[in-house]
Amino acid sequence: MPQIKYFQAIKEAQTQLMYKDKRVMIMGLGVNDPKGIFGTTKNLNKIFGNKRILETPTSENAVTGIAIGAAIQGLRPILTHQRVEFSLLSIEQIINQAAKWYFMSGGESNTPIVIRLIIGKGWGQGPQHSQSLETLFSHIPGLKVVSPSNAHDAKGLLVSAVKDNGPVIFFEHRWLHNIYGEVPKKLYSIPIGKAKVVQNGKDITIVSFSEALIQVLRLKKILSECGISAEIIDLRSLRPLDKSSIFRSVKKTKKILVVDNGWKSYGISAEIVSLVSEKLLSILKEKPIRLGIREIPIPSTRALAKNCYLNSESILKAVSKLTKIKIKNKIKKKYLNQLLLKETDIPYKDFQGPF
Repeated sequence: MPQIKYFQAIKEAQTQLMYKDKRVMIMGLGVNDPKGIFGTTKNLNKIFGNKRILETPTSENAVTGIAIGAAIQGLRPILTHQRVEFSLLSIEQIINQAAKWYFMSGGESNTPIVIRLIIGKGWGQGPQHSQSLETLFSHIPGLKVVSPSNAHDAKGLLVSAVKDNGPVIFFEHRWLHNIYGEVPKKLYSIPIGKAKVVQNGKDITIVSFSEALIQVLRLKKILSECGISAEIIDLRSLRPLDKSSIFRSVKKTKKILVVDNGWKSYGISAEIVSLVSEKLLSILKEKPIRLGIREIPIPSTRALAKNCYLNSESILKAVSKLTKIKIKNKIKKKYLNQLLLKETDIPYKDFQGPF
């Protein structure tokens, strides 16, 4: 399979879907911008025209209403907000209209809309442009919420989202856009609501998603060298949540660490720990641990912002506590320091900012 970047996988999925189904359209602020929303929509208007690749004004509430109306009338719009925060201006449309239309119509009318929300840290953009608000949307019945961590899943889940007859929120962490992965050229789908066991293990279950999962995967070698057999689960879908895969793993390992992408209070990690505690409390050998970013608005100053995010040391400390293995004593301090030095507010050397 060819190796392509995350953003290219999203563009490929949209292109193939639009060739296959004339009902699919793309809309949003910046979709026809020369850089095309991090490259995900670049030059698509030259292929499909401005009637199917629709540049919109900065009126998020109205635009979301138009997209929902188009979906009700039989089209399959993909609406993109370059920041999750922009979608907050249209929250009434998403929660009170898109999520509820099927139920209010007695199941006679669907809203097959995909809303792409770009999230995450970076560039010193501060409190209003660096949030991960997955929990906000995952709380709402009637919405499906996905958050792929790699290029392969990004394409497959986007295809499933567009084919779904209900509203799907599609979270993209901007630090992932330049990550390479093996992606089939053909059109394929990945079921929404199905987690993926990235690595099998027997000592501890580590559950994560999106960019936080990438941080966990960077530590695979260290954990292995310390004799820790970790089972790593990529949620992929946040609503519906694949409870059975989590329970199956925890029954085996008897320990669970949940590494959240955002704030941990009232979040995805809190939900998972609650579910595990309700279902499997009697078999747990250690209290569950959840990790998230520091619970304050992210500062604009990079020197401060980088201290608000998760890092390798905090993840290793949690694993050490659950497994009773002193990881720091087993790895070279120099190696850990090198790993921590890479964890800054800018993910890649070629990363030049939002536009």
